[in-house]
Amino acid sequence: MLSVQNISLAYGKRVLFDEVNVKFTQGNCYGIIGANGAGKSTFLKILAGDITPNTGSIQLEPGKRMAVLNQNHFAFDNEVVLNTVLMGHLRLWEIMKEKDAIYSNPEFSEADGNRAAELEAEFADMEGWNAESDAAALLSGLGIKEEDHYKLMSELNGHQKVRILLSQALFGNPDILILDEPTNDLDLDTIEWLENYLLDFNNTVIVVSHDRHFLDTVCTHVADIDFGAIKVFTGNYSFWYESSQLALAQRSSANKKAEDRKKELQEFIARFSANASKSKQATGRKKLLEKINIDEIQPSNRKYPAIIFQQNREAGTTILEVKELSKSIEGKSLFKKLDLFVNKGDKIAFLAEDSLAVTTFFKIIMGEDKADSGSFTIGQTVTEGFLPNNNEAYFNTDISLIEWLRQYAPGEKDEVYLRGFLGKMLFTGQESLKKANVLSGGEKVRCMISRIMLQGANLLILDEPTNHLDLESIMAFNKALQNFPGTVLFTSHDHTFTQTVANRIVDLRSDGFRDFLGTYDEYHEKKMAEQM
Repeated sequence: MLSVQNISLAYGKRVLFDEVNVKFTQGNCYGIIGANGAGKSTFLKILAGDITPNTGSIQLEPGKRMAVLNQNHFAFDNEVVLNTVLMGHLRLWEIMKEKDAIYSNPEFSEADGNRAAELEAEFADMEGWNAESDAAALLSGLGIKEEDHYKLMSELNGHQKVRILLSQALFGNPDILILDEPTNDLDLDTIEWLENYLLDFNNTVIVVSHDRHFLDTVCTHVADIDFGAIKVFTGNYSFWYESSQLALAQRSSANKKAEDRKKELQEFIARFSANASKSKQATGRKKLLEKINIDEIQPSNRKYPAIIFQQNREAGTTILEVKELSKSIEGKSLFKKLDLFVNKGDKIAFLAEDSLAVTTFFKIIMGEDKADSGSFTIGQTVTEGFLPNNNEAYFNTDISLIEWLRQYAPGEKDEVYLRGFLGKMLFTGQESLKKANVLSGGEKVRCMISRIMLQGANLLILDEPTNHLDLESIMAFNKALQNFPGTVLFTSHDHTFTQTVANRIVDLRSDGFRDFLGTYDEYHEKKMAEQM
């Protein structure tokens, strides 16, 4: 359906792609993975025709339609929300506009009538009479309220625009759907809606995402970008990761015979495919796994940061006590009369309909904002390590990363000591001499993690900690928090991260809060049961 033939792209001496050949077929979902800077988003732009490669071509099967998630949040500011979605199917939108123009012409001619009849026939073939209701259903599914459907895009905030542009890409059942980070700015419930939508989608999906649960749920294949090449593997992200780690361990075991390795890999495939869920796409994935060629499974060349959080001192029994804390912004209540006693060792995931509620709560605890009413007390033995959602203020300086990290080192620390913490976050050699104000979003987060490791805090407060990180860093971060003996307060839209770290859930609401002892999945199941 869509094929990439001999694609090469280089920027100066930096080669992103070298003679890449890939075919994407009907009914499959391909997760594009690779380290930060490998070229994932660039590859999607090549597929969409936004970037012209140095050599090679893209072949789309004749008569097929491609839809791409638009990254420009201001492109449709002068358009009505519902119309913005309808524009996702350009030919349908052109027909609608031409029909309107003909029917509003006071000097309606015989030629106009013939043209209108042609348009009506094409419109009916496209099921155009259902277009507005289909567009409205997509908007509602992605959390855009009905009263906002006829507003101008310019009247809505950035989070809402992301959802509308996603509705635009999904609209009209495109043959090829290209999505670059579609879960960004979506809450966990909306991500689940999108997962279910894509599981029922029968055409081709090509997606970049750093959300492992999302990739595991929707993907039938993984396309790995590494060393300028793209290799396609059967299975979802977890299958790719676990099989590649098994292959790496086998390669390190010089004494293991070839037949033993093959048997071990076959047993792994059988075990993994047996655990496939009952969804239609996962059932198809199970059949694919059963037919997999053992030679497809190869070790990964990925580098994983070494994230280890250690406490310089163990906290006492009192960590944090919150009493009747309330906060509103511009008349809108974020949370109300919050009562919370944080126990030593709690790992609490904070949820909210409005992510600003959690960000504001964390800022209040850290002394960066004030509550409207209520109080909180932090234990005297508690030391905080804070990772804010917006870290720009920490990097408005042109000092080197070594000098940047030295600011947060307790006491006099030599360069070798500081390099060790930066090296754990993959800033090795000359990388540690980079200027702080030229870092990418992912590099800034890795620096902030180095800072927290250096501080040795016993209470970690993390506001969307996985933002901007690649999958390798997210997995290392995830494991570090699971192993951390202290207390963690965090919020994340990453399902796997939340499910595997949290042992308690606090759901902030405008009219109150819910405090649940258990995992995210357990809380979600209980909430769904209550709504039935």
